[in-house]
Amino acid sequence: MHCFGIKSDRYTRGHRFHANKLIEIQKPQAYIETLRNAYVLADFVERREEIVRQIENIANEQDAKAVIPSELLDEVTSIVEWPVALIAKFEAKFLEVPPEALIAAMQEHQKCFALKNKADDLLPLFITISNIESNKKSQVIAGNEKVMRARLSDAAFFYTQDRKIPLRSRIEETKRVVFQAKLGSLYDKSERMRQLILSLAEALDLNRIEAQNVAELSKCDLLTGMVGEFPELQGLMGYYYALHDKEAEAVAIALNEQYMPRFAKDDLPESLLGKALSLADRLDTLTGIFAIGQKPSGVKDPFKLRRHALAVVRLLVSLPFPISLKNCLDSALLAFYPNLDFSKSQFAELKPFILERLISHYTAQGFSHERIHSVLAVQDDCFYDFDRRLKALSEFEQRSEAEALSAACKRVDNILRQQTVPDTEVNETLLQESAEKKLWQHVTALSRQIAEYQEQQNYDALLRHLAELKVPVDTFFDSVMVMAENTDLRNNRLSLLMNLQNQLKSVADISLL
Repeated sequence: MHCFGIKSDRYTRGHRFHANKLIEIQKPQAYIETLRNAYVLADFVERREEIVRQIENIANEQDAKAVIPSELLDEVTSIVEWPVALIAKFEAKFLEVPPEALIAAMQEHQKCFALKNKADDLLPLFITISNIESNKKSQVIAGNEKVMRARLSDAAFFYTQDRKIPLRSRIEETKRVVFQAKLGSLYDKSERMRQLILSLAEALDLNRIEAQNVAELSKCDLLTGMVGEFPELQGLMGYYYALHDKEAEAVAIALNEQYMPRFAKDDLPESLLGKALSLADRLDTLTGIFAIGQKPSGVKDPFKLRRHALAVVRLLVSLPFPISLKNCLDSALLAFYPNLDFSKSQFAELKPFILERLISHYTAQGFSHERIHSVLAVQDDCFYDFDRRLKALSEFEQRSEAEALSAACKRVDNILRQQTVPDTEVNETLLQESAEKKLWQHVTALSRQIAEYQEQQNYDALLRHLAELKVPVDTFFDSVMVMAENTDLRNNRLSLLMNLQNQLKSVADISLL
């Protein structure tokens, strides 16, 4: 049989050392077991599980826990046929190097698994996965230890050399590294981040000196040998080098947190300064790339702008402050002046782009599109406030009054949509019917509570009070003719409904539910 120009038959070969001979596959059902007898675990999942089992057994023997990232595990599973886990060691002197750098060297260059003790400290041990059952295991281990020593020596060299030059001394170097051809250098980017983070300092109650310092140092570790060798350590090495340089601890922590979250479900920065730096970095990138007309198209997203936009959403949701997205974007754009020749139309597409990520973020959590859009109709600028409204609305929807209140809101909308409502206050002397007087009493009483609840962001209580409008609203529509022939009477009732509508939409546009 030929497939893609290759002739196939029932013969294969076993392990190149243990069973290097032709093996006949008698029937398809026997394939896995036949190869297993020839020292080949053909099933990927089985091979992966066997590697994990062996690693964990060795770790337990050492009273330790293994660091097993899924990406490394999949890669190692793909390059062995008959996995044999072996434990090896390295000199304890290397533990002076940050553990993340040592682990990066083990994983990236040697495809080995690190071991930590129960206190989460790195141990001078590692596990390598051999592809052979050797009768001279000590030689295999010694060979791996020799190569590992060279790799860790490189990491130690970078660490020693990098610390000879303070981070602050590298600021000048960032002027020679291009961030993006139209957006300038890394130095230009960090300067824009400095302006942006200072614009957030008052609202977030940040130390302005720390905020300025962290922005100025934010890209300096990219010039270090360690990050050049292990790019995934960017930010983290800035943390270690900042501490070595006696920078404020808050600055060092924020340098490490600036690239968080790195993916959709990654942890957010824990410190306010770290959140502010991460936010400034991403807002600068998004604003600049959109302004020069290079927004994502289709599946192409070379600058990972969708990931940055989602990070902006998550960061703003996590900040319990009245932070305006529009103000953030305007501040980010202002930081480019007067050097950026930008497209206003392209920049105008940035906020909707971020709002798309907001919608995706909440639909992934199980919130319906109707619920999300009902809140967006009244709050699309402060994401922390949006989050509070959305969750309160979700709770309220479980109450029996929710459907009736939504129906009332739609009825009010339908009437007002067809009429031109005068911009006048309700004239109490024109309230004739008992039902409209009682409705107005409820509206005026509730207006004071709405302002208080909105200031407290107590939307649960606000929605409960709105539910109390059900009876007076139903009674009003049952007994009052809104479109009265008398113009003054009709306009007054329309003004009453306009006031009612504003209250019904004080949390979300309930008519959209």
